[in-house]
Amino acid sequence: MIMQPPVFTRALLAPRYWLAWFGVVVWFLLAQLPYRVQFYLPHLLIPYLKRNKKRLNQAQTNLRICFPELSEKEREALLYETLYSTAMAIFETGIAWFWPKWRLRRLFTISGVEHVEAALKDGQGALLLSMHFTTLDIGSAMLGQYVNYDGMYRPHRNKVYDYMQKVRREAYAPGGTAFSRDNVRGMISRLRQGRMIWYAPDRDLGEKVSVFVPFFGVQTATVTATAQFARLGRAKIIPFTQKRLPNAKGYELVIHPPFENYPTGDEYEDALRVSKFMEDEIRKIPGQYFWAQPRFKTRPEGESKLY
Repeated sequence: MIMQPPVFTRALLAPRYWLAWFGVVVWFLLAQLPYRVQFYLPHLLIPYLKRNKKRLNQAQTNLRICFPELSEKEREALLYETLYSTAMAIFETGIAWFWPKWRLRRLFTISGVEHVEAALKDGQGALLLSMHFTTLDIGSAMLGQYVNYDGMYRPHRNKVYDYMQKVRREAYAPGGTAFSRDNVRGMISRLRQGRMIWYAPDRDLGEKVSVFVPFFGVQTATVTATAQFARLGRAKIIPFTQKRLPNAKGYELVIHPPFENYPTGDEYEDALRVSKFMEDEIRKIPGQYFWAQPRFKTRPEGESKLY
């Protein structure tokens, strides 16, 4: 079943949501600032991000086990870059939500659209394989200017934020649909209809739906659903990535060639292929990945917890 379109109700105007709406207004106003100003403001937020000790510990632990070759000083520099990127995501989400499309187009270049066009010409759906870079929202908004796609959606506890998130993300690709992440039937149906679906499988969802494959040299619970969706939906895997350029120069969005000979039917090899692709892309811009997540929470039997 496809999720119903977001509906604004009077309940969202209740006094308990006034502070949330005030936050939306402030977010909108900040988004109107020149991009170059927004590019440097995140430095001011880093001390506040460091107060979240749980997230900070997760980021530090992930960087330590993924980049053992770096010195302490180098990892501290990478941690700072990661915190900056996390703070910058706040401003980038505001840009994605509130900028008109013509203004957003000035910020980025895109390549590889022909891979999506080829799939559409063949009438074949595709999983647009992404990952949790901090540029996730602005990357999705940029992609939507050239590719009409459906997306994954996880409800938020704050009703105002939940409403705004769904409304704005559906606006990235008009006509697209937001799916709850457990709506397997809906996704497979849309893939068989030749739709493109945004999909990011780089979260630890537990051992029951995963196999352990190497990720930055660490045995990591990696979901098997990517291959299953491709097989059941008769779909291609077309990865895309986005990169924030230095010195407020904008962004590069790359749609990569589709995976060949995928899926193979071997759960381990299929999950390993996805994991290797993600690792290769993250290594190019490690400071822009969202390291403050418990990516290695599930451990193989006999291994101690990392967080």
